[in-house]
Amino acid sequence: MKDKIVRAMANNNTVRIISATTTNLVNEGIKMHECTPTAAAALGRMLTAGSLMGTMLKSEKDSLTIKIAGGGKAKSVIVVGHPDGSVKGYIGNSSIDLPPNSKGKLDVGGAIGRSGNLSVIKDMGLKEPYIGQVPIVTGEIGDDLAYYFTVSEQTPSAVGLGVLVDTDLTIKAAGGFIIQMMPGVQEDTVALLEDRLKNIPSVTDMISGGMDAQKIIENIFEDIDLNILDEMQPCYKCDCSRDRVERALISIGVKDLSEIYEEGKTEELKCNFCNKAYKFTHEQIGKLLNCINNN
Repeated sequence: MKDKIVRAMANNNTVRIISATTTNLVNEGIKMHECTPTAAAALGRMLTAGSLMGTMLKSEKDSLTIKIAGGGKAKSVIVVGHPDGSVKGYIGNSSIDLPPNSKGKLDVGGAIGRSGNLSVIKDMGLKEPYIGQVPIVTGEIGDDLAYYFTVSEQTPSAVGLGVLVDTDLTIKAAGGFIIQMMPGVQEDTVALLEDRLKNIPSVTDMISGGMDAQKIIENIFEDIDLNILDEMQPCYKCDCSRDRVERALISIGVKDLSEIYEEGKTEELKCNFCNKAYKFTHEQIGKLLNCINNN
């Protein structure tokens, strides 16, 4: 099944829905970072969230960064999403592996921890980015994002995220949805949706059963006025480049860069998001120093 994002409105445009199947995207990300099952579930949920939330941005040049850091052994998990559904991500400890939680599921909440914050940073081309931050509620990511939308953006929301890791450590199913109550929504619609969300199968059960992003929405909104707006294909995409790495090197300042230069070694820097390596020779580092000194 191809990955897919579907955006829709319901109940006379008073409910906004974004749904995604991201199995292939998550597979690519967790292979790149050599994740254990627990790390794969944590990074996979965040990648799905980044892809979903990225499509909420208005301009194609906008970007969104989500960071969750709860003091757990997974360390911080960071994803960057874009309006076309593309996303990249990073987990601080990809080898974290915990016993199942009390429900017999991968213990994402335990890996993330609950002593920290969830942050959302939106770069929309303004002088300063928008930054929203809330305390972590459960560390399960979906609950934390629902709390963020409700508290920081004053938009009551339901967020479902799921990653099913197969016995061979590949991703068998991954996806999620965001359902948001917009101004004018009727209380009986809210109550009906709350009841349905309590009783639907898990995201990964629906995907494993053959449902794509649209069928997941149609299953939840059965007998409710539903308008499918558009669909797109999400993907894992890193936009790192040698130029960006050069700028990062220059940004550390003359003192630190001079120390690297004086060591006389070739410096190798790896992109956290895709592990691509960029090598800088002694001579090239000298040129970067000259660039700083001449400006």
